[in-house]
Amino acid sequence: MIERALSPGWHALHTPDRPAVVMASDGLTVTYAELDERSRTFARFLRDQGLETGDHIAILLGNDRAFLEVAWAAQRAGLYYTAINRHLRAAEVQYVLDDCRAKALITSGRATETVLNLNVSRVSVQVCTEGRLAGFFDYQQLLSTHSAEQWTGECEGREMLYSSGTTGFPKGVRKQLSASAFGDPTSAPAQIALAVTAGGAGPDTVFLCPAPLYHSAPLVCSMSWQRVGATVVLMERFDPRGCLELIERYRVTDAQLVPTMFTRMLRLPRSEREAYDLSSLQRVTHTGAPCPVAVKRQMIDWWGPIIDEYYSGTEDIGVTLISSAEWLEHPGSVGRPLERCHIVGEDGQELPPGAVGVVYFEGGRPFEYHNDTTKTDSVSNAAGWRTLGDMGYLDADGYLYLTDRKAHMIISGGVNIYPQEAENLLAGHPAVADVAVIGVPDDDMGEAVKAVIEVTDAVVPGEALATELIAFCRDGLATYKCPRTVDFVDALPRDANGKMYKRLLRDQYWENHASRIV
Repeated sequence: MIERALSPGWHALHTPDRPAVVMASDGLTVTYAELDERSRTFARFLRDQGLETGDHIAILLGNDRAFLEVAWAAQRAGLYYTAINRHLRAAEVQYVLDDCRAKALITSGRATETVLNLNVSRVSVQVCTEGRLAGFFDYQQLLSTHSAEQWTGECEGREMLYSSGTTGFPKGVRKQLSASAFGDPTSAPAQIALAVTAGGAGPDTVFLCPAPLYHSAPLVCSMSWQRVGATVVLMERFDPRGCLELIERYRVTDAQLVPTMFTRMLRLPRSEREAYDLSSLQRVTHTGAPCPVAVKRQMIDWWGPIIDEYYSGTEDIGVTLISSAEWLEHPGSVGRPLERCHIVGEDGQELPPGAVGVVYFEGGRPFEYHNDTTKTDSVSNAAGWRTLGDMGYLDADGYLYLTDRKAHMIISGGVNIYPQEAENLLAGHPAVADVAVIGVPDDDMGEAVKAVIEVTDAVVPGEALATELIAFCRDGLATYKCPRTVDFVDALPRDANGKMYKRLLRDQYWENHASRIV
């Protein structure tokens, strides 16, 4: 083993009894000694079943104890591991299994209904971590019977996660394997860990993960903190009151959340919000989507200037960072780019500060969209810069502001409208719990701007509120950017990590139209 390696194995030698994982629901604890032994045993099992460096496994689990054990097994066995959203339907799971050509599927009895509708004939290794599935290895049994001895040749694997599919079929983001020995501090995963954790963890570092591990940021961040020896408190599902209780109970020092989680905590009665001791928090990072200005300002007022933000993507082609202090000087910004950032217009030319265009980055690590060279090529321009498809602008100080995903742009009467501006404004209204602004069919304008809103508790939706919200929006934005109509729904289509499925929402309004061009 490499001296001072960045891996659970190093911490298993030096702090074997330190908790590596604490399950939020019942307090079940996995020590670093246990995490190292269980992941090493499962890695050997996968190798003994014929998997080789660069092969793929699929993980179809909730935020269970076994998830990080399995991920670390793949990481140390030099495998690609694809975490699959456990809320997907069987056909959607089948697509991912077939596309990544998974040689192993690790799931649990909780996914029985989905698994029974899968064709797993091409998946040579099938493992069930909890409960029973016919034809599947029993995870707990094989851990107790298989060899846990160290073996030579452990090397770094890599996650290969799929885009959400909000604008089409999901694509796997495949990054290069480093061929580094497992735990090598110079490997790409280790360097990412040092960046994520800002250099390391102390003996009292506790990281709270409230989001699903099948998403990139929660998975990579949890494993990054474990590389440097922190304790990860893992929530099975996000609950705003439960999140505050866990921060107090485990003296959480670090956490990563998304803006939707902020909003849900802020909706709690003040008496509940103030009932918990949050003084242990040292740094909270948020990502996943730009945070409405009103929401973030309230969070900084509540938790103090400890809330950092970063903008990046699974593709890892660029990143921006911003501290609370910087954000208060540049409200709404997602930060200054670490690599050179360019805003490009429709003619392919770079735009000046303040002008909205497609956000491109120089540098970043190499990647490809699995089995899709066309899509891989499409994110680069002639200069070799690459984009995640987001729209935004740079201010005079070089801070980046996002306006929307390019795919979400509304074209109304020939005018480009980026709905995030209206969404951010409406999110600050006390009657609004959640909001999406979309383009809907309009015979005259092609598309009309509509707000679809989930109201807060005790608020009665109706025509009067719709009129109030439209007027509220027009007070802050040009009329053409504001919704002409408002619909109210019980819940907007978000995944468990807070990501909005706008495609599903738009489909409801465009269902009887043969074309999206009216």
